[in-house]
Amino acid sequence: MNNRVCQLFNIKYPIIQAGMVWNSGWKLASASSNSGILGLIGAGSMYPEVLKEHIQKCKMATNYPFGVNVPMLYPNIQEIMDIIVSEGVKIVFTSAGNPKTWTSWLKKHGIIVVHVVSSVKFALKAQEAGVDAVVAEGFEAGGHNGRDETTTFTLIPMVKEQVQIPIIAAGGIASGNAMLAAMVLGADGVQVGSRFVASEESSAHVFFKNAVVQAQEGDTQLTLKELAPVRLIKNKFYNDLQELYKTSPSMDDLKNLLGRARAKKGMFEGDLEEGELEIGQVAGLIHDVKPVAQIVSDMMLEFEKAKKQVLKF
Repeated sequence: MNNRVCQLFNIKYPIIQAGMVWNSGWKLASASSNSGILGLIGAGSMYPEVLKEHIQKCKMATNYPFGVNVPMLYPNIQEIMDIIVSEGVKIVFTSAGNPKTWTSWLKKHGIIVVHVVSSVKFALKAQEAGVDAVVAEGFEAGGHNGRDETTTFTLIPMVKEQVQIPIIAAGGIASGNAMLAAMVLGADGVQVGSRFVASEESSAHVFFKNAVVQAQEGDTQLTLKELAPVRLIKNKFYNDLQELYKTSPSMDDLKNLLGRARAKKGMFEGDLEEGELEIGQVAGLIHDVKPVAQIVSDMMLEFEKAKKQVLKF
């Protein structure tokens, strides 16, 4: 497929496997890249030396392009960026921060930079900062999310009206049908997260993968908007949060209940009661755990079939 996203990353299909905390290690990233899409290592859940190990293993496992997703809110960000440069990573997706902070530095080292945004305003700021593309993520997405609660179907065309750089749609996309819909609305490609959580190569705990497969409509909810909005599967921790909200809690009260390592406990260690179970609304359409190669093949078959169906209208 010949479009701007494929050309930018030198990939076969315009699909990016999202770099998700506790889910996106080197096995998922390399399997994704080997399947013709762009695989991303999720640096958000890795200490610098762990990230270095994952990058090195990924380089050994694939000869195709891959990248690293870097949330910019961590204190050891300089060390992380230095490792990315020293290991020769050529693609970086940044999120959770000001794109001006690192874009020019990364580009001076010959790195393609993409920034994740949740609004037109931040898409314009990212373009002004010099990024090569933006991921426009609707609030259907799992994990940390935008505060405006703009849906993917409205966000993509609004961003398309305002920016000239490639747009990668994210949020609620787990099939070829959704991929086509996003591209009709103006996206040049798509970023897929939740569907790849439920893959054999994902580093998520099998209990979490099974919880995603079993999730139905209405089983996820955006919460913790006072700290950083996050979409979670409803469980005991989520219910405890809702009880706390009835008391008009302070920021400190919320932070105390959240504590540390909730996401690791839920997604990586498989504690389905006390952990944060971050996943998108589209989990209700995910019914099985498959190898990455099968997920990509199914998406592209659906995409081509959907295109033919649209031509009949």
